[in-house]
Amino acid sequence: MRPLAIGTFKFLQFMYAIVDIAGQQFKVEAGMEIFVNRLPEEKGASLEFSKVLLVDADGKVKVGAPYVEGAVVKATVLDDTCRAKKVLVFKKKRRKGYQKLTGHRQNLTKIQINEIA
Repeated sequence: MRPLAIGTFKFLQFMYAIVDIAGQQFKVEAGMEIFVNRLPEEKGASLEFSKVLLVDADGKVKVGAPYVEGAVVKATVLDDTCRAKKVLVFKKKRRKGYQKLTGHRQNLTKIQINEIA
């Protein structure tokens, strides 16, 4: 979320990055808490993600090819036992009397983004 003007209409520094975490891409900002696919680290562990695809610091955009050189996103594991909401899978073949209902809950890890360097 972009910060509001403070004092003499100067904006706080706004910075975000698009980072590849466990095979998925996320748009992250400092202080943000996100859920990602299960990571092997335990609660309280510090993480560094170097697969940064894009960095935007107050409109100055750096795009990697494929990754931005020297850019690192630092994070901390808040919880490693989270589970997503249940996804129901329903299969049916009409006029054959075949119905099948199965469910699945994905294991997740909750992390907090500390800084984008």
